[in-house]
Amino acid sequence: MVTVKPIGQYWEQQAEHFLMQHGLEPIARNFSSPCGEIDLIMRDAEHVAFIEARYRLSDRFGGTIHSVTATKQSKLKRCAALLVSRQKAWSHHPCRFDVIAYDAPNGDGEPVWVRAALN
Repeated sequence: MVTVKPIGQYWEQQAEHFLMQHGLEPIARNFSSPCGEIDLIMRDAEHVAFIEARYRLSDRFGGTIHSVTATKQSKLKRCAALLVSRQKAWSHHPCRFDVIAYDAPNGDGEPVWVRAALN
């Protein structure tokens, strides 16, 4: 049986590769803190992009892009604030929260990338 973590890591790697092809530069992967985890942190020109990578096998409970709940959004924001407070080099850059979502049941679909997905 395949565990959830390796599946998540696979889709995070796919997202990172996709975003790098679109000019983003990696800063960190899987930044973890007591308030949660940020899948990818990348630089997009002057912005620091905090990226949530999502995959769903089925849209039975709604599309992947809509699976980032208010609770998850709150955790992402707290975690990003912690990172910026620890890494002063990034504190002077505008930040945004992106979601990159894969909906394909067989895993070969193009991602949906929503820039500035969170307020």
